[in-house]
Order: sequence, then C-alpha cells, then structure tokens
Amino acid sequence: AATFVVNVTQSSYEAEENHSITLEWTFTTRTQGNWRELFALCEFLAPPRGLVLYQVHNGVEVSESQDDQFSGRVQSDKDVLREGRIRLHVSRLRTEDSGLYLCDVKTEDGFNSGRCRLNVTARSKEPKPQNTKVRGIDGLIIGLLLLMIMIILFAFYKLTLYFENIIKQMKSQFGKIISIRNGISKCTHTV
Repeated sequence: AATFVVNVTQSSYEAEENHSITLEWTFTTRTQGNWRELFALCEFLAPPRGLVLYQVHNGVEVSESQDDQFSGRVQSDKDVLREGRIRLHVSRLRTEDSGLYLCDVKTEDGFNSGRCRLNVTARSKEPKPQNTKVRGIDGLIIGLLLLMIMIILFAFYKLTLYFENIIKQMKSQFGKIISIRNGISKCTHTV
C-alpha cells in the first residue's frame, strides 16, 4: 500500500496587515479516487481551541463551520481540490492571524496532516504629511503682523513726504534769504 502524504507548498509565510495571501497544501490522490470519502479540516491553531478556516465533509465544502474570525475572508480554489491541492486565499489579513495553520486530510487512501506558519506584521505607518495650511490663531497672527508692517511702511512713506516738503520749503526760504542778502550786498557796494 502507498503512503498517504500531506505537504505544504511553503512552511512559512510572511505578509503585511490588510494584504492577502494564499496558503496551500497538497495530498496524494489516485486518478480513480472516490471524492465522497474526502474529508479535510484546515484550522488556525489558536489556543485554547483551533479556529476553522476550511472544511470538506464527504467531498462537499462545509462553509458554515468557518470560524467568525475568518468569515468572508477565506476563499477556496475548488478547481484544484480534485488534483490533490487545497488552496485557500485569505484576504484582509490581521496581525491576530499570525500563528500555526494545520490541515488534516483523510481519503480512502489514508490520513495525514501538514502545517505551516503565517506571520502578519503590522502595516507600516507612513509619516504624516506636514500641514502647510495656515489656519486659526496662526492665520490671525500673521494677518495682524502684515497689517502692522503695512501701517509702518505707510507712516514712513508719509513722514518722508512731510520731510521732503519741509526741505523744499526751507530751500525756498533759504533761496529768498540768499537773494535778499545778495540784494543787500549789491546795495552796500553801490553806496
């Protein structure tokens, strides 16, 4: 009699949280096998009890037996089961999915099991983008500073105009004084 064997295609899997992964086991089959005698139970060994991912009873998948932790997240590839492969697609991985997975298979040729380990790492946190928007009190302070600068520049401009006007008046007055002085000095030379 041939030895019945269950193997894993990979003994260890690494994945990141919220990603998907495919777990796969193979088992020996005969081309003329009776699929009504196929029993398979794939579990996540989470103490104190195993959590069911996938179950086949008398050749028929029993989806009701799937544990709530995996509900809606595990899909089996039914096409490869008759080839002696159990392929489970696990989506939206969680860090609590990390651990040991065991798949027991029984056919008319015998019983055996295969196990693999899954390590799900927490999703890497991307650095938060720096907020370039100015809001709230920061915006108010910047607005007030700009207003003060504009008032100072306006006052400086007005002060400059005022002094320029005074200088013009002084030059005008100084010019008149020089004219009068020149006129007086001409008068004293002629006398």
